[in-house]
Amino acid sequence: MWERIRSWRWAMAITTLLVGGLAYSFWPEAEAVDLGTVSKGLMEVGLTDDGVTRVHDLYTVTAPVTGYLTRIELEPGDEVVAGRTIIARMAGAPSQPLDRRSRAEIGNAVSASRAGEASAAAALTLAEANLERAEALAERGFLSKADLDARRAAASSARSELARNRAETRRLRSLLTEPAAAGTPSGGSIAVRSPESGVVLRRLVESEGVVGQGAALVEIGDPARIEVVADLLSREAAQIEPGDAVKITRWGGDGALPGRVRRIEPFGQLKISALGIEEQRVNVIIDFAPEAAKQVARLGHGYQIDATVILWQASDALRVPVGALFRGGNGGWQVFVEEGGKARLRDIRIGQLNEDFGEVLEGLEQDQRVVLNPSGNIEDGTRIAPRD
Repeated sequence: MWERIRSWRWAMAITTLLVGGLAYSFWPEAEAVDLGTVSKGLMEVGLTDDGVTRVHDLYTVTAPVTGYLTRIELEPGDEVVAGRTIIARMAGAPSQPLDRRSRAEIGNAVSASRAGEASAAAALTLAEANLERAEALAERGFLSKADLDARRAAASSARSELARNRAETRRLRSLLTEPAAAGTPSGGSIAVRSPESGVVLRRLVESEGVVGQGAALVEIGDPARIEVVADLLSREAAQIEPGDAVKITRWGGDGALPGRVRRIEPFGQLKISALGIEEQRVNVIIDFAPEAAKQVARLGHGYQIDATVILWQASDALRVPVGALFRGGNGGWQVFVEEGGKARLRDIRIGQLNEDFGEVLEGLEQDQRVVLNPSGNIEDGTRIAPRD
């Protein structure tokens, strides 16, 4: 028997190698996966949305009267002092040149007024002569006092009519006088002064010209007093209260700036999102914390930021990476835990969730490793290996 085995030993060895090779080739390889670790640390849940900075008190300087405005020399960023800095000067509205038709109409009116003036002068001469004769007759007793008073009234009326005609002639002649230079102001000037100390934020009018009463000229504010306005969905704003902590990110510098909610405006506004969806938005006003004053000094009016209002936080929460979570057949949360090179399905209970972590209430322990973003090839007991 041993002789037969010795004679077949090489065939048996080759057969064993072939069977081993086939078994190795068909043996399932370990699935390459990304692994995360269950850890303890700070965890926060909040509402994040876009916001803009603005000065706490924004002043719009307007034209006090309709008139000619001089060029505004102040540039955005220039400092102004309340009641002292002159924004611009205004004068009366410029005279307008007459067209040919208007000049002809006024010329005809002047001619008619001069004719009326001549007629009034003749009437006054006649009335004064009649009054002189009446006074002579009255002295000799041949004219009653009533008739004398009537002659005096007629003379006075004639004088008034002549004065009115002369004034009308002067008025019409003044309309025919050409302005000294078309487009130049007339009358005294009015200084438009800054109502508040701060800096010029925006110059709404630059060049000189005629402006109407109430026209906006410049905007002024104090850049040291900056706040944030974030418009949140109304159902999100209902979860926020004044005093809630806020983290302000993507402001242009490193780290997050601390802040506090000061006020939630009671009036919502309908806005259309970029996807064309109608949304009710509510403005949430946020104050920067005093310790962020140095960084806030680099911001101005209308700068874009991201604001996250903190609704919940814990300093020592047991956290699992959110990429490891998925819903099981019963609707509960599940994860794959790495144990001895195999994936083991585990039911867990989750509390709070944010973009990075889920709060573990039951089912996991600290430092356990879990499979991140498990594929459909992984089942309970599947061999796994960390991805290179």
